[in-house]
Amino acid sequence: MDQVRDQSMAGVPLRQLRACPHCDALYHLPPLKSRERGACPRCGATLMSPRSHAFPRIIALALASLVLLMIALFTPFLDLTAAGLHSDASIWDAAMAFSNGMMVPLSIAVAAFIIVIPALRLALIIYTLAPLASHRPPARHAAHAFRLSEALRPWSMAEIFVIGVAVALVKIAGMASVAPGVAFWTFGALVIVTLWQDSFLDREQVWSALDPAPEGKA
Repeated sequence: MDQVRDQSMAGVPLRQLRACPHCDALYHLPPLKSRERGACPRCGATLMSPRSHAFPRIIALALASLVLLMIALFTPFLDLTAAGLHSDASIWDAAMAFSNGMMVPLSIAVAAFIIVIPALRLALIIYTLAPLASHRPPARHAAHAFRLSEALRPWSMAEIFVIGVAVALVKIAGMASVAPGVAFWTFGALVIVTLWQDSFLDREQVWSALDPAPEGKA
């Protein structure tokens, strides 16, 4: 583990300075090799952890996540059988289940948190990183796009939806026969791929690459 240097900041270019997100200590950003980690000596928080060839991997995983999301939207999520009656529903059906009357805002919120926001965040990440992965200048407004993707991250709740469905399955298992559909497993795979993608995403590496200075390329 490499620790960043805590020294006099006089004359240090602003782009080489980083503040710890936990304790606000200011450090001079040293060059790090792939898989090395820069940590705050004061609180131990990770400041940066670059990886080689991270951007193409992140783009590939983001594209895979978008494909899985599209598949999950329109294939059966659950098959429910009770009292001789059979029914199945997709994720889109679940989002639109409350689309009448006073429950419309709830339906909009469900669709936004489990469909729209995850898809938008993936698209913004691809837009930001695609030029950088091929060593071209950043796309127009790429910094704003990446900043928005980071702001949307806490509101992308696909994994919360899967956990909620799993809890509901346990509760209704005694009242009806419930079988997970294709979309259930696809959505589970989507959560795993998204977490894998985020493990490659070092935000300091992205911000450095978005800087127009030559040494900011990744």
